[in-house]
Amino acid sequence: MFAAYVTSDIFAPLQTMLEENNLWNSIEFGWFAGSYSIFNVFLGMLIFGGFILDKKGVRFTGMLSCVLMVIGIAIKYYAITCIPVIDPATGAQNLGYFVGAHMKKQVIWVVIGFGIFGVGSEVAGITVSKIIVKWFKGKEMAMAMGLQLALARLGSALALTVSPLIAAHYGNVSASVMFALILLGIALVCFFFYCIQDKRLDKQLAENKLAAGETEDDAFSLKDVKAIVTNPGFWLIAFLCLIFYAAVSPFYQFASSLMVNKFGVAEKWAGAIPAILPFGCIILTPLFGRIYDKYGHGADLMIFGAVLITGVHLFFALPFTHAPWIAIILMILLGIGFAMLPSAMWPSLAKIIPEKQFGTAMALTYYIQNIGLWGVPMLIGWILNKYCILSTYNAALPVRYPENPKYNYVLPMLTFAITCSIAIILAFCLKSLNGRKHYGLQEPNIKAEAKAEAEKEKDNEKEKER
Repeated sequence: MFAAYVTSDIFAPLQTMLEENNLWNSIEFGWFAGSYSIFNVFLGMLIFGGFILDKKGVRFTGMLSCVLMVIGIAIKYYAITCIPVIDPATGAQNLGYFVGAHMKKQVIWVVIGFGIFGVGSEVAGITVSKIIVKWFKGKEMAMAMGLQLALARLGSALALTVSPLIAAHYGNVSASVMFALILLGIALVCFFFYCIQDKRLDKQLAENKLAAGETEDDAFSLKDVKAIVTNPGFWLIAFLCLIFYAAVSPFYQFASSLMVNKFGVAEKWAGAIPAILPFGCIILTPLFGRIYDKYGHGADLMIFGAVLITGVHLFFALPFTHAPWIAIILMILLGIGFAMLPSAMWPSLAKIIPEKQFGTAMALTYYIQNIGLWGVPMLIGWILNKYCILSTYNAALPVRYPENPKYNYVLPMLTFAITCSIAIILAFCLKSLNGRKHYGLQEPNIKAEAKAEAEKEKDNEKEKER
């Protein structure tokens, strides 16, 4: 997941360089950012991935997702390296059509490659979540999920800080993509070694069940899908996930451009301030997960996180905030909110949905989430191109090259804030539903384990008395 997040955000701080060197515009960059979810949304690949996960298990599904990620980024690297933006024969832009959109052929193949990567990455995400539930349910599940998210966010931080430096050093964006591709190859090997450990765990669990005289859980069937979609708690979590990630993850893609255009940060260091966001998650997500494990209040954590993120986006929208130190403070606060909400959201889903249905429930949740990850970047790119162009620069470029615009980010940030404000309402609704349905979202995750240990201790005392 570390490598997947590096790869996912490797282009995020390179929008300005792509506009200057590869002649992309904000609409094409929006298409690229949204293409991560294009196959997941329109071909339902995530739903198939959830079915495969619950039927075939974590090892098969995880290896499949790793291979898809490598293939997708290999296509992206080929496109950005080998497909010219300008046709050498005619001197005109090398254009083509994709699902009705008129774009550069380079962009089209980058979109296709990133879409394939998105399928693998999202299926990997639900697989890793099920792995954590498998290993840590009834124990420190939220902290384990928090640590996994922290390492993944470290990948985002690395991409935001290192990618522009690599691209600047080599003079092109291809080097950054190759860096991500190498990391994905290493990740594929890492997951192979994980599979060995997971197979040992399955053997151990089977022996424990046999010794205890327990039977295997019923296998997942399509009837379980009905149980998932008729669960109101599932829908609130799913839509909370949709709104939250639509308000934060696409912000990654445009944050570096925001730093350049509004706060006057140099392009080479444009990713440094946004990198504070994942670093905050690295430190705080396991901490909030530990709080949930030990003290509960999962619904409250989601509410506070949604309020904080909405407030930060509103402050980013204020037209008179231009000092870089303000951007640093806002990124720190956004990192706190970004750590707080998911550290409670994903363990809460594990409380609402039985383990044998968890893979499909995660897949359906990710599918709904991907609608926002696909649509919001395209919306922001369209808003920037339509309403937010202030001026142009790099006038020395040849006439056949489009001028690179400078943007006003007030309207895009208001869009993010309005989107995230819906998450506050959903979080309050989830807390209210929890009071009626008794999901246990406000209760500690390790309560059952602690109770079992206390009962065991009590039995031991009685045995000693006898």
